[in-house]
Amino acid sequence: MHKTAMIALTGLAAIGIAAGPVLAQQQRDPAYAAARAAAQVGEQPDGYLGIVGIATPALQRLVDDINIKRRATYAERAKEKKQTLEAYALTAGCELIMRTEPGEKYRAPDGTWQTRTGAAPTRDPRCP
Repeated sequence: MHKTAMIALTGLAAIGIAAGPVLAQQQRDPAYAAARAAAQVGEQPDGYLGIVGIATPALQRLVDDINIKRRATYAERAKEKKQTLEAYALTAGCELIMRTEPGEKYRAPDGTWQTRTGAAPTRDPRCP
């Protein structure tokens, strides 16, 4: 999982989407890592983390906390790049989905939760 986090952060930084400390903190959070490994959470095209299946109060708090931090980072970066928050978040979501690893969950454009295989994930047609 550590290798995944480093690859994701490096890739996001390379295209200017890096959320810096926010994403780094998420990757180091054992609860987040456990939820991701257990396929309880997944990346969504809108750039936010989603709950796959039943939302426990603890899982909901974790996802809400991560999404609040992501939104704040996206808003800051969108302003710097003179983009809308939604456009910036979509680009981030596209990249985060591309960086999922086999076995991890992501939401497909049709709204269904998919499990990443060795093949490229199905992404939103608006992805760059």
